[in-house]
Amino acid sequence: LVAAVLFSGALVAADAAHGPMELAGVTMTPHLIAPSMRYAKAPDPSLGARVQLFLRNAGKTPLHFEARSGIRFRGKTPAELLAADAWAWHDLPGAWPEDSLTLPPGAMTVWSFNGCREDWGVGTSVDATLELGREHGPQSLAFDLARPDAWIAAVTFLGAEDRIYPDRMVAHITNSATAPLRIVSCRLWLPESNATWRALHARDVLSGVQTLPADGMIPPGDKGILIAVTGDLPRTYVIVELQTELGGVPRTLWAHLRVKREAFDISGGWVNSTVNGKHTLTFEPFLKTLKRMHINTAHIGDNIPGYTDQTGPDGLYTRYPLKFFHKLQPFEHYDTNDMLLRIHAAEFIGEPQYGGGRPVPPMEVWQAFAPYQRTRIATTVTHSEERIWRFYAGLSDYPHYDAYRVTAPSPDMWRKYDRWGDVRIAWGAPLETIGDMCRSLRELNRPMPTAYWSQGPHEGWGMYGWRRRTSPTPDEIRLQAYHALSSRITSLYWFNLSLKSLVKFRDTLDELVRCGREMRMLEDFYLEGDAYRWEQVRRDGKQDWELASVVAPQGAVLFALDLDYAPHPEDRVFVFGPPRESTFTFALPAWLRHPAEVFRVDADGVYDVGHELADQGVIIRDTAHKVAIYVASAKPGMRDALETKRRSLASYEAAFDFNPAHNDADFEVLAASLR
Repeated sequence: LVAAVLFSGALVAADAAHGPMELAGVTMTPHLIAPSMRYAKAPDPSLGARVQLFLRNAGKTPLHFEARSGIRFRGKTPAELLAADAWAWHDLPGAWPEDSLTLPPGAMTVWSFNGCREDWGVGTSVDATLELGREHGPQSLAFDLARPDAWIAAVTFLGAEDRIYPDRMVAHITNSATAPLRIVSCRLWLPESNATWRALHARDVLSGVQTLPADGMIPPGDKGILIAVTGDLPRTYVIVELQTELGGVPRTLWAHLRVKREAFDISGGWVNSTVNGKHTLTFEPFLKTLKRMHINTAHIGDNIPGYTDQTGPDGLYTRYPLKFFHKLQPFEHYDTNDMLLRIHAAEFIGEPQYGGGRPVPPMEVWQAFAPYQRTRIATTVTHSEERIWRFYAGLSDYPHYDAYRVTAPSPDMWRKYDRWGDVRIAWGAPLETIGDMCRSLRELNRPMPTAYWSQGPHEGWGMYGWRRRTSPTPDEIRLQAYHALSSRITSLYWFNLSLKSLVKFRDTLDELVRCGREMRMLEDFYLEGDAYRWEQVRRDGKQDWELASVVAPQGAVLFALDLDYAPHPEDRVFVFGPPRESTFTFALPAWLRHPAEVFRVDADGVYDVGHELADQGVIIRDTAHKVAIYVASAKPGMRDALETKRRSLASYEAAFDFNPAHNDADFEVLAASLR
């Protein structure tokens, strides 16, 4: 008897009569390459896929897997596939030499592998053989890697800021099929403990689930949302099982990721340095400056005397806390209830795609992260080069990347961009390629959240292409950040707001405060939302605007990002034209086609805007340039709520009674810290 069912676009077949292991589903994430990027060496065009196999013990006795367990794909072991450069990495039992897997009856496990090229990509078939011991013998499995036409695009776990465990989940579902997709039910699978995180057990179907559209019916080519109150969720790995009907035919969508309480964190980067033998994080004027920018995270651990140990009622850390963003070991120190509230994520590998002269193989990166998988600490890794980061997709819980567009080292070849016709420059690259890379990273790692290192003032960069200014201008800072934000990230890390950097480039301080205030105003949309639509609009044959949207249960944030800019031939900075009258057409999901309010927002206020409804969205007419941010809210009252929040954020900034951007005396106090 052979069973065959469609899961996430992959045909799954299992010889159920000859073994207890049921292949319940396959999630296949196709590789992609951003076509806009330019390199000295063109990317390998052969695209594979990241594959997750959802395997359930359908038998009556436990199944045991060890590193030496015989598992083969197309006749080869995972180790042989790695050695042949067919797979970039995997987490099958052979990857765990000292940690066996016991799968009780009814439990499920997830095996992942990342196929390097097209023979492990869309349109291929895979046969596998599992040796299940004397009792069961070998079992065969087969599945097709068809391009998915429906998938879980984003899963976010949310909860109160002062609590360790999230108790709410928001999932976004993409239906790219030609038939409607109906959300039927949702179930979570969780392990008994973090120590046995690879064996997951079914929980009851979630009750009280809300969907958007309200009837759960997602039209063809559209997206929908599921919101669920889950109760406290352990901070471990979870399987999300979503039962749907596609064109009336049952379809199960699967996702596997870590439960982490998502928060929009803004990092200052490497803000801890020493001046005259003292840590800069012990300088209160510097801490005030960072907190005015709404920064709550830094690349630090709990090891800075005079700062992180000052946790009394009036201690520096108590008054100016920054979350930890480092290796976070030993685990017995950091994986505690008290510490988890003060942690962003573990990041310690650097940029493995560079690796000190050679790329660190993805499997080595996986091995470095493996010890964290049984802890409650989420991992994150710095990606560097879009040309090859598909091979690293899925390795960490919270991937991010760094790529800066002016006066900074970069893997892409800036002189190869023909963005301005015959004008080629060596000191910068098109700012909008930030969005291209963000979308690439997001789609390769879905449904996990992603973040971005955004270019800020940094005193350590040298001169590139004869550009005299060795850091971005305020406009360049703003546009790079917003090309990332409009793609839907859930944290932003500035590089690099050291004390020296802020003093050297005082003209950037106000822009950093404004960006921070705007991020905090809209953080709930970023956290609960997902990217919806993106397009570039041309005028008179030239790039004019980039339009993007992030849709959340509360409504949509709509971005118009100015593409009418050019390199200044003498100053060698990017300059923008004057404000201009423009008409923007934004598509909206079916459930938001009649928004209750449409308005514009920025750090200074909330504004009326001319608009009218279109067949599938909204048309906005406005005079704008650089960055224009609009909100289409699902219910009345959002405009007032955001204005209230904006004023509260401005009051928070003013409460520090320290404004080095505009007050010369305050700036002198900040600068004096360096002397």
